[in-house]
Amino acid sequence: MRLERAMPVLQVRDVAVSAAFYERLGFGASLWGDGPDFAILTRGGVTLALDRARDGTVPVNQWWAAYVYTDDVEALRAEFAAAGVASTEMHRPTGYGCDDFDVIDPDGHRIAFGQDRGGSFGL
Repeated sequence: MRLERAMPVLQVRDVAVSAAFYERLGFGASLWGDGPDFAILTRGGVTLALDRARDGTVPVNQWWAAYVYTDDVEALRAEFAAAGVASTEMHRPTGYGCDDFDVIDPDGHRIAFGQDRGGSFGL
């Protein structure tokens, strides 16, 4: 038996608004409920979910809510910029061997996109 994939679930205030943001990042979105209340986002082999915070309070991670690996981090950052999505500067840390940048979604969730450069934490 093997694990096949993971799906981080992010609580958000407005699923439709957040789904539209992730669609600008190239994710396809399937929405459920009258609010809508839930969405599953996919791009390539990556799956994220959005769940409407029932009390309006959105917990935010102290740093990354998700880390997404890509085979061309520079091209992905340029794609996001062309779509009008702001991102952080490119990080090139030596500690974990991935070049990466972050985007922050409408609810403050920080999503990292990185490329493994053969460091100790790269997959």
